[in-house]
Amino acid sequence: MDEVKKLLEGFAERAAAGLPDADVEADVARGRLALRRLRRRRRVTGVLCVAAASALVLAIGNLKWWGSNTDVAGGTGETETATTAASATPADPPTPSPGSESMSMYGAAAVELVANTKPWSTISCALTPRGWSAETPIAANHVVLSQPEMRTADSAAKVVLQAAPTARSLSAVRVTDGNGKTFHIGTLDGRLTGQVKLADQWLLIELPKGSLDWSDDVLRRFLDSCTVS
Repeated sequence: MDEVKKLLEGFAERAAAGLPDADVEADVARGRLALRRLRRRRRVTGVLCVAAASALVLAIGNLKWWGSNTDVAGGTGETETATTAASATPADPPTPSPGSESMSMYGAAAVELVANTKPWSTISCALTPRGWSAETPIAANHVVLSQPEMRTADSAAKVVLQAAPTARSLSAVRVTDGNGKTFHIGTLDGRLTGQVKLADQWLLIELPKGSLDWSDDVLRRFLDSCTVS
């Protein structure tokens, strides 16, 4: 700035002294050149200042980032807190499988029919529920099946087979046909019951009261395996 001022003062003095126009133009050109240099110097200075400020910000940012990483590596950062919280959370209880749930709800597996190797009375069945056997003495037209662990005289807890000349009246009857026979399955005195006509006799089978181990299909197969003589 001082250089420009000096040039302008010199220009004024020469102009006052009556210098030629060529000298005046040369002075003006030199003044403009000096002014451009001054502006260029200021721009360079400003860019350097901005670059220095940016470098300072980056240096501070890098310092904080490295400091954060050091905390995590030392095990005192947020990662340790999250891990501690996760380890303190109790594990979810295992989901029971469908098979185990069914066993716990009903207490036993479904009834399985097996070959019957022991003769009964006038009522004879080729199949019998596994684990059940006929109680003795066996009446002519009446068979009672029970399990060995049963210690009760209540027939409602047992399987009762009975032959009669007439059918019994059942509630909520489901009728199905098969092998030339008509099967009637319903309830009698609150017990799942099935009956089928065999020649001139009706065979009635009453299942244990409240049992969920029998299905209509198993009962129908049991009925279909029986004969009355």
